[in-house]
Amino acid sequence: MNRTTLTLPFDIVSELMALVNARSKTEAVVTAIRDEIKKRKLEQIKSMAGKIDFIVEADELRRGDHRLG
Repeated sequence: MNRTTLTLPFDIVSELMALVNARSKTEAVVTAIRDEIKKRKLEQIKSMAGKIDFIVEADELRRGDHRLG
């Protein structure tokens, strides 16, 4: 883990800690960063909607997957 020094407005950090129910500033910031990363990745996935052609139907994939029985 890297140690980083940031200067953040007290009111924003306090509000963030309350919103994410964090016990520490570090926990609040890490949670916010992870949530933002998830949000951006989801936006990327959504932006691909309708742009990918699947040549195999879902049922075929399920039947072909030995893990699903």
